[in-house]
Amino acid sequence: MFGISRSPAQNLDASQLHKALKASEVVLVDVRERDEHRAERIEGATNMPLSQFDPAALPVVSGKTVVLHCAGGVRSARAIEACQRAGVDVRHHLQGGINAWKAAGLPTVR
Repeated sequence: MFGISRSPAQNLDASQLHKALKASEVVLVDVRERDEHRAERIEGATNMPLSQFDPAALPVVSGKTVVLHCAGGVRSARAIEACQRAGVDVRHHLQGGINAWKAAGLPTVR
């Protein structure tokens, strides 16, 4: 969907992610802590906190790209690094995290 690259992290902006979610092209994984996810989240995101992150447990859906997100992009980039070390081919994340999503005026669930 987004092309092949050997770089550890591939940034998606909020608009790109929104379009991909609407087209059912991605599985969105929120690596923020459970209390953050419960307080506010992007609809449809699965919560897998970085503090307990296991790349092998990521949801795999045929034909869909796994995209990680956090609050600002730092934790999701760390989760991508963990995936790369574990040999799990996940490299996409929401640049700027849920903060960028909200700044773009996109909806969240509270």
